[in-house]
Amino acid sequence: MVFVFICYWAAVFGLLVYGVNCYVLMRSFSRNFKHQVARLQRMRQEFWQRTNESELPSVTVQLPIYNERFVVGRLIHAAAALDYPHEKLEIQVLDDSTDGTCDVVAEHVDYYRKQGLQIEHVRREHREGYKAGALRDGMKVCRGELIAIFDADFVPEPDFLRLTIPFFDDSKVALVQGRWGHINPKFSALTRAQAVAIDGHFSVEQAGRRWGGYYLNFNGTAGVWRRTAIDDAGGWKADTLTEDLDLSYRAQLKKWKVEYAVDVVVPAEIPVDISAFKSQQRRWAKGSIQTAIKLIPSMLRSDESLGVKLQAMIHLTHYLVHPLMLSVALLAVPLLSYWTGDWGPLPFGIMLVGLVVGSTGPSALYVTAQRSLYKDWLHRLLAMPTLMLIGTGIAVSNTRAVLEALLGIKSAFIRTPKRALSGQDTQRKRAGYRLPLGLVFVLEAALAVYCAWGLSLYLQHGKYLIGPFLVLYAAGFAFVALCTLAEAVGRFGPSAPADSVDEQTSVAASLEAYQEVMATYSDRLPNLEPVAPVHTTGSL
Repeated sequence: MVFVFICYWAAVFGLLVYGVNCYVLMRSFSRNFKHQVARLQRMRQEFWQRTNESELPSVTVQLPIYNERFVVGRLIHAAAALDYPHEKLEIQVLDDSTDGTCDVVAEHVDYYRKQGLQIEHVRREHREGYKAGALRDGMKVCRGELIAIFDADFVPEPDFLRLTIPFFDDSKVALVQGRWGHINPKFSALTRAQAVAIDGHFSVEQAGRRWGGYYLNFNGTAGVWRRTAIDDAGGWKADTLTEDLDLSYRAQLKKWKVEYAVDVVVPAEIPVDISAFKSQQRRWAKGSIQTAIKLIPSMLRSDESLGVKLQAMIHLTHYLVHPLMLSVALLAVPLLSYWTGDWGPLPFGIMLVGLVVGSTGPSALYVTAQRSLYKDWLHRLLAMPTLMLIGTGIAVSNTRAVLEALLGIKSAFIRTPKRALSGQDTQRKRAGYRLPLGLVFVLEAALAVYCAWGLSLYLQHGKYLIGPFLVLYAAGFAFVALCTLAEAVGRFGPSAPADSVDEQTSVAASLEAYQEVMATYSDRLPNLEPVAPVHTTGSL
């Protein structure tokens, strides 16, 4: 049982490390937020005051697509509406689809070509390298000095390029990353919780890293790359499931800079199904650990400071939090039942502090983000209980992903289904893309029962201070398992009829969907001062 005791303490210590790091990033964010936002706006204004339209760099907008017939039209409309000189703007729809998406793309591309826009429909015979392969192959034929990338569920506002291009005036800037916004945060309790989590990462974590002098990552979309930086870093590679994290770290190891534009918000559709959310998280978890295994040795050999190296290792291995949480849940019962040693007040107190800091660190980070971004932040925090439940409940699914990465088990890039929702939608329409159920929910349900049993044992032994953590674990596993099962049962109900697909994906319908997002989206930072407009040649 000494081994169990050591493993339990190691897990608690690991959670403590990641929890403390949340406070480190919160401090960096809070101390710098106001003057950094002012710096970003000042740099833009100075750039547009001294820059003529003829001096702007050429830009290629890449839209990597795979079976996205419900949202690709909306995305193409958004790309076509970008406020940038048309002679300097090129759009590539990198379409690896195997369904009717290619027909939808062809119709939209033809629509905008007739209006004089430089837009290409790029098809490949094989989906080699998944998204990374599509971006790599697109670069072989693109003409832009800068490359903006948007996933299918994103809807950039027209001024996106005007707000990001100025930072490339610094010749060492490789990437400008924007912040993710939310098209449909009010759809359900699940989407409200995800919105809070995304805000935490895209404000406090990303900005805290940038302003603290640490490495930060490209998030795969809503960003602009300098083409020469991509080439210098070795290009897009498909040997991990997070090609974005991999490339951005390789670029920074080559001494390129990454700018984070916290005030540039790009609306995106939040997954409304628990299965889609879990699949997305599994891909990120597995890819992050794959990237950690690949790049941590290079990071340790670099001439970066000890603080930068430590922060990078915590960042790249962040998803280890989930197996650590699972270990604490699993080891609690045998530790109570079989450990005969004397805990003593000091060891018990240290363990309790570790659990508290490990649990409250992320929550404090989310609260900090909401307070900084929104006037109605108190109302938005009503989603915190749901976020805590799903954050705990996905530990089983993400632990599996982490173990697969550590064991070198390969898997395909699984896309997250999108439904072309807006802020006005309250029903699960366009259910044409679905993920398989899987059996992980059985383990989640079993762990819920196990943790509930452990809670009863601790209460019988008078260990009341551990009770709240076991309650959270039991409730989290049960919540995610029940949501997964309920969603699977709901699939037997009616869905959008097949003959409505053409109507839903026509140019007129997708344009209406795009305009609806633009009309209802309102998550920009308050008091964002506009910069001088760029007048495009021609009008769409």
